[in-house]
Amino acid sequence: MANIGTLLKSEITRLARKEVKAQTDALRKSGASYRRDIAALKRQVTDLQRQLATAVWGTKRAAPLESTESGRVRFSAKGLKSHRAKLGLSANDYGRLAGVSGQSVYGWETGKTIPRQSQVAALAVLRGLGKRDAIARLEQQASPKKRG
Repeated sequence: MANIGTLLKSEITRLARKEVKAQTDALRKSGASYRRDIAALKRQVTDLQRQLATAVWGTKRAAPLESTESGRVRFSAKGLKSHRAKLGLSANDYGRLAGVSGQSVYGWETGKTIPRQSQVAALAVLRGLGKRDAIARLEQQASPKKRG
């Protein structure tokens, strides 16, 4: 037969664990609820930051630009890159045609920078050039420098 002291000790331990569990369950549930709320708020903050960045980017973009002939001229980084590739020119050569540096052309193509209104007008003029015309203009620009 078991000692009464051992039985009493085990019963007290069992009841103490039961009480502790009952009291900590409420805390555990509220803690989990708080973590879910915090995670939802973090997602909401991330979404709002993304929306803000999009809105800021939209305001940084050039305002409607003056037209060269008909309508407004729009700038597209993808369009610039494909036109330069179609002409088979380096960014430096394309920049010389547009009156800017090759690094500026590269920045526009990657979308890191946006050309000014005057530069967009120059790019709009270049859009109408073919490969032969572009090469002829580059040679024409290079020939006065060789003479002088």
